[in-house]
Amino acid sequence: MAPQAQDRAGGSSEVAAGGDKPWHCYDTVFLNAKAGMSGVDKEKVQKVVYEMSKGSRYFENEQRKEAILQQRIEKFREQAAKISTTKLAETKAAVDRRILELEASRNLDKTWMHVDMDAFYAAVETVEDVSLSCKPMAVGGMSMICTANYEARKFGVRAAMPGFIACKLCPDLVLIKPNFEKYTHYSELTRQVFRLYDKNFIARSLDEAYLDITEFCRTESIAPAEVAERLRKDVFEKTKLTCSAGVAANRLLAKVCSDINKPNGQFVLESDREKIMEFVSKLPIRKVSGIGKVTERLLKDVLSINMCSDLIENRYLISALFSTISTDFFLSVGLGIGASEAPHEEQRKSISNERTFSPTSDANILGKILGDLAESLSEDMIKENLQGRTLTLKLKTSTFEVRSRAVSVQHFISSKKEIESLAIKLLKAELPISLRLLGVRVSQFKEDDPSQKSIASFLKDISDAAVKDDDLEHDYDEQTPYLSDTDRDTSCKHTADQWTQDDRCSLCGERISSEYPTLRQEHEDFHFALKIQQQDSVNQLEVSKRSIGKRPAGSKNGPPG
Repeated sequence: MAPQAQDRAGGSSEVAAGGDKPWHCYDTVFLNAKAGMSGVDKEKVQKVVYEMSKGSRYFENEQRKEAILQQRIEKFREQAAKISTTKLAETKAAVDRRILELEASRNLDKTWMHVDMDAFYAAVETVEDVSLSCKPMAVGGMSMICTANYEARKFGVRAAMPGFIACKLCPDLVLIKPNFEKYTHYSELTRQVFRLYDKNFIARSLDEAYLDITEFCRTESIAPAEVAERLRKDVFEKTKLTCSAGVAANRLLAKVCSDINKPNGQFVLESDREKIMEFVSKLPIRKVSGIGKVTERLLKDVLSINMCSDLIENRYLISALFSTISTDFFLSVGLGIGASEAPHEEQRKSISNERTFSPTSDANILGKILGDLAESLSEDMIKENLQGRTLTLKLKTSTFEVRSRAVSVQHFISSKKEIESLAIKLLKAELPISLRLLGVRVSQFKEDDPSQKSIASFLKDISDAAVKDDDLEHDYDEQTPYLSDTDRDTSCKHTADQWTQDDRCSLCGERISSEYPTLRQEHEDFHFALKIQQQDSVNQLEVSKRSIGKRPAGSKNGPPG
């Protein structure tokens, strides 16, 4: 068994046995290090998060997910142990051929820059109130924070962390109410600068963008490093905000590079195969967009893969254990190959709608919800002239377990009647069941090309590839466990189908690509948190009113005058 696997197993036993340090095996998104957190006492943070979370439904769900992941790891180990030398030999030729194909697609003629604003929301607040510059501060509230400045990160405070946990880590933390109108304004100022370097830049969110600076470097006869320096200076002069930049031959590597010298720095990776391979050989797998904590655990605990170069060394085992698309993704990462061409208008692959509600097992209520979803979905499909052959039903149980069931038909569908009929049939097969979310998705559209995906097309969507092996990371709403069932229904009435076709959040307008599911999850959690805060304020007011009404006669503590 790999050393990492032994540590994990020991940690699980320790929790079960009530060991001295059960928090050692407690792993959540709150513990992921961000820029500015290198000197943080991780054990202290882990202990505080564990102590503040235990006993909640969130904690119970994390334990459930950990148990599922352990089962998955054991299953992979069993499969790995059964792989014969003959099987590996059969795999070898196909894998080596695929590597040659990927190498042939490597493009070193492009120069991409990834620009990432430093602690954007917090930085905007500091620009408008300089007194915050030396204080630990976060944008958000007691339920969830959106961004923490670098002073707060020294204490282990980070985005997607509940505010009450952040305040435990940093008692002097200043919490600022978010103002997305303000952040959108500053984001547009940065984009005015980006357009000077690449008028077709790709905005991934309010604070992040990709720029193809190939033509700019050529026409201006300047080096990529100088372009990055100039752009960062222009952004600061325009906004008084700092940003970090990464420059490389493709977007995958450019994004990794932008994080190396954060904050207010840059890193340029030469467009040279040997330099790229050397860079990748020292790159931890978790640094790559598309490899989340679940995939990381599978790779580490089963195959002892820690660095991206290990992906190539273990390529035959990876091919034998993982799906073809995941294998392609891992091989591309190990070779440092990513998308280098500007993305064209992407053909839509699916359309969906889902709704969260108070837990219920009433079949009539569930059927009514499906009918509403089918009607809404049908209207959207008709507007976009879409017809599909595969319907998928998503179910989230009252205990936060997520399931999906799918059915394909011979003809194309788009009407409410057809969608509802198929969805009801799938639901009936699951009854009786208590649910808190239902979702319906239609895919396999009439225009879809069933032919094999080209290398270029594959690389364009590279970040999505590994997510299929990472579903456990995104199968629940992380904020949900902090709510009662009633609060959940009253405070979060928007549907979970929050993202528009052009990758914008329908609630605030921020753009986050579907390539970054973790960022989307954190953003959704933040909106949940805002709703929770509103509900908490109402609840506290009601409690206060009841307390005043019940105060004994003659009490010296009257209401404030």
